[in-house]
Amino acid sequence: MKNLPIIILIITSFTACSQNKTMKYNKLTLEEENIIVNKGTEAPNSGIYNDFSENGTFLCKRCDAPLYKSNSKFDSHCGWPSFDDEIDGAIKRITDKDGQRTEILCANCEAHLGHVFLGEGYTQEDTRHCVNSISLNFEPLEINKTQKAIFAGGCFWGVEYYFQSKKGVISVESGYIGGKIENPTYEQVCSGKSGYIEAVEVVYNSNKISYEELAKLFFEIHDPTQINRQGPDVGEQYSSAIFYFDEEQKQISKNLIAKLEDDGLKVVTKLIKTSKFWKAEKYHQNYYENNGNRPYCHFYTKRF
Repeated sequence: MKNLPIIILIITSFTACSQNKTMKYNKLTLEEENIIVNKGTEAPNSGIYNDFSENGTFLCKRCDAPLYKSNSKFDSHCGWPSFDDEIDGAIKRITDKDGQRTEILCANCEAHLGHVFLGEGYTQEDTRHCVNSISLNFEPLEINKTQKAIFAGGCFWGVEYYFQSKKGVISVESGYIGGKIENPTYEQVCSGKSGYIEAVEVVYNSNKISYEELAKLFFEIHDPTQINRQGPDVGEQYSSAIFYFDEEQKQISKNLIAKLEDDGLKVVTKLIKTSKFWKAEKYHQNYYENNGNRPYCHFYTKRF
């Protein structure tokens, strides 16, 4: 029993050491360490984020924890970046060594950031986090890199239905492409004499989904071996076609067709340079979502 306290002490020490090893910090320069670890202060008007107004998130230089959103940053003309609000739970406040000011630290790793001041009246929040630029990193707001793709694979209702469910797709519109009549109607396209094909225009964020992923889905939600029809729908307006915007989209489509043909499929999908896309009538948009049904001539088949 006399050895029990010693055993507990050893276990406690080991646990503390294990916890310290799990905290990983970014490597700091001597200048960064002087401020972030040793609680120094950078010279006023010298930091890269003092006169800075991009949209995004400010992170802790030491551990990358998110600290401030850019919409909380304001110009106080004090010489250091100023924020009137922090991300919930991101900041730790303690009394400074001078016994008067309030020091602010990263709540995750206790990196020194600067000081917080209240009651100055700069903003409605009446708070100013005065932060050293050198204590921060910045992560810009992800900008949607929007691109377009146009696919024709039979009745546009079913094609629209499948593309709408893909993450990274911003919008899908049903419409007509390939003919010469101005502002074609559904009745004109259904006649089979207008030269138009039912298609969908897909607007997508290429940072989240690639054109190749979209094209693969296109080939997997319709039968690319059928000429001028898809399921029970028959006519030139139901042709299988990809209308490409550039040579990259064309080449990606050609490569996918080649893979399908290597697997024994006789692909009849046409590759056509895009032309004027006319949006279909309102009642065709979001058809299955608005009518509570599911596609009757489009089914998913894994091909890649």
